[in-house]
Amino acid sequence: MTSKLSSIALLAAISIAATAQTTTTPKTTTTTTTHHTTTAAKTAATPPNIPKVVGIPKILYAIKYVDIKVGTGPLAEDRKYYTVHYTGWLTNGTKFDSSFDHPGSEPITFPYGGHRVIAGWDTGFQGMHVGGKRRLFIPYQLAYGESGRPPVIPAKADLIFDLELVSQSDTPPTPKQAPPAPASPQKTAPTTPTTPTTPTTPTMPTTPTTQTTPTTPTTPTAPTTPTTPTTPTTNPPHPEAL
Repeated sequence: MTSKLSSIALLAAISIAATAQTTTTPKTTTTTTTHHTTTAAKTAATPPNIPKVVGIPKILYAIKYVDIKVGTGPLAEDRKYYTVHYTGWLTNGTKFDSSFDHPGSEPITFPYGGHRVIAGWDTGFQGMHVGGKRRLFIPYQLAYGESGRPPVIPAKADLIFDLELVSQSDTPPTPKQAPPAPASPQKTAPTTPTTPTTPTTPTMPTTPTTQTTPTTPTTPTAPTTPTTPTTPTTNPPHPEAL
């Protein structure tokens, strides 16, 4: 009798354990519900005025980067003039340009976001600090496009750039004036030696003039005999008639 009661108690215990396992099964359902709730929350984030589309967003192209050195200067800002050192490579390792190869190893300056450079440069400095260095991996769509820049940049060429943000400013730097060329010494034309003047022929001494012979004194003329006065007329002439 006692053994029968023990068997009944053992069966009851097994039944209770089986019932307990059945009651824990709904946990899987709870997890599934949570997953659906998360999906519903993502769908609800789309603004109601935008038509819904079915699909998973895909990345068309993107810039990748590695910060080689974090700068200690100000954070890079939009619409500033950036002064940058750079070196560019093709993905096969060919270097095609570098500011260090320019005359004087001078960096370049450009307006950030001003479409003066490739699109990858107009967005690739985000989050940098002045003094920082970064390596950019730029897809061809944000570089020189499908045509490239033959013969240096092939078609559909992805590019790799090492960049250093040297400085940023509100205004472009003042262009450096070229040093004035050294003035060449002016060569004065040699003066033509003057022709020596021909010595003048000495003048012949003038012949002394011949002394004039003294003139013979003229013989004095004999005094004329006075004429006999005429007898005055009765009527003398008027004085205006003389």
